Amino acid sequence: MGCVVNGPGEAKDADIGIACGKGKGVLFRKGEKIGVVDEKDFVDVLMREVERFEE
Repeated sequence: MGCVVNGPGEAKDADIGIACGKGKGVLFRKGEKIGVVDEKDFVDVLMREVERFEE
């Protein structure tokens, strides 16, 4: 989605988003921060959130 600096602004209109920094990312749902994710887990956590959103 974006970098950790611009990500929060970019995520405000996104259903699901992740803003990545060095080794960590911030996960957003509907523009709200819902957690911090380790780099190794980015894809798994993001896909799990997408699947939950589609239900």
